Amino acid sequence: MEVHLSNLLGKLSIGNGATDLCDFSLAEQNALSEAHGITPSTSPDYLPILGKSVNYIVAFVLVNDANEVLMMQEARESCRGKWYLPAGRMEPGETIVTAAAREVLEETGLIVEITTLLLVETAGGSWFRFVVTGEIVGGDLKTPEQADSESLQAAWVADVSKMSLRSQDIVALINYGRLYKNSIAVALGPRTMLPQPKAHTKSHLRLVMAIKKRATNRFHILYSEKQTSHYPTVEIHPERSIYSTLIKFMKEIFGADLPQHKPQGLFSIEHSPSEAASTATDGICLTILVLFRPPLEEVSLIGKYVWEELSPEASHEMEKLITAKHALIGLSVLR
Repeated sequence: MEVHLSNLLGKLSIGNGATDLCDFSLAEQNALSEAHGITPSTSPDYLPILGKSVNYIVAFVLVNDANEVLMMQEARESCRGKWYLPAGRMEPGETIVTAAAREVLEETGLIVEITTLLLVETAGGSWFRFVVTGEIVGGDLKTPEQADSESLQAAWVADVSKMSLRSQDIVALINYGRLYKNSIAVALGPRTMLPQPKAHTKSHLRLVMAIKKRATNRFHILYSEKQTSHYPTVEIHPERSIYSTLIKFMKEIFGADLPQHKPQGLFSIEHSPSEAASTATDGICLTILVLFRPPLEEVSLIGKYVWEELSPEASHEMEKLITAKHALIGLSVLR
């Protein structure tokens, strides 16, 4: 099934508005905690600073036509000789794409072009791993004779279960990479979903909430009318899981008795770092699609939020997007 995601994104105008609109800031989240007798654990002035208050990791998953995955052998003393995906911490001033390409070159000797995000993993609101894939455009696979402090060698591996791994956490990533290579890209076409270069001093979760109206069988999207019309947006709490932040925000919109819903995946990621510490823009914005099961007629709203009906064309594209599995960037919440 062909999903014209770019057409739908254009109709939804995701990311075309102001970057600083927020409906539920850390200050407001703290005030809500205090109202329930809970002492806030995070300052309302919290800023994500790479390497200090937030950690971004990149991991590269590439599966060749023989269904082998690109891996590297660790050189670090703590895990020397173990195998892992090309991966590592992002450095100040790096984008997700440049960091991933650097890690692949350093650890495997290959020059790659990053083509798409596959998956985003989160642990709390201050640890994120961006899993990407791409194409080899140059370089040579590192041999044992070329071992250095970055890695001992690189290899194409058919059966990961036979390797001594640094950690089992990459098995799920490899399985997803193979699923993308052998199924998703075949059925839906190769993705070209890369981070959008938009700067954020804070980190936000932007919600595209979709619901069908029973009377018309057409999708509606929720908008916030605070300040100016925009998608409901919440500041990511650094000490809570993304889903915990999501639930607390949705209760501010719908009340304590939340309608049945399910996060579908990510439409986009926005990130554009600054190298200057005085003007740090290490924040990110994740745009997530949340689908509601009950019809619009059965869902009540609190505050300045309104449902707006999609055009027949956009509603049709949304239907296809939801029906097609893995059309969006995956989101895995570890804790």
